[in-house]
Amino acid sequence: MWAVRLFKTRSLAAEACKKGRISMGGNNVKPSRTVRVGDVIEVRKPPVTFSFRVLDLTESRMGAPLVPRFMENVTPPEQYEILEMNRISGFVDRARGLGRPTKKERRDLEQFTHPDAPDFPFFDLDEDDDGE
Repeated sequence: MWAVRLFKTRSLAAEACKKGRISMGGNNVKPSRTVRVGDVIEVRKPPVTFSFRVLDLTESRMGAPLVPRFMENVTPPEQYEILEMNRISGFVDRARGLGRPTKKERRDLEQFTHPDAPDFPFFDLDEDDDGE
């Protein structure tokens, strides 16, 4: 996974295997699993599952232009539709533990959840309540 640049580091690839996000033939795989030419590897990166077919084997990490020689993306179009819908929907569900939203994220969230609400509260600055 690391050699064909699906993950930035080997440790991230191993961690994904341990978390059960990498599977072959419907079975979760361990980091030491031997891969053969023709195997289809499924990588779950929520909210989508990417599928790749192994075309050739390599022992070392390669440059990005060489990746198509070693793997083929066979991800169904439905998965890309899910990804696009998730991107279009924007920021709705914040992952737990990421802290407070920024001011911009909060405003975007409020605009998304309450599209009819004004962007700022209306105050009548010309009239005083005291009548002065």
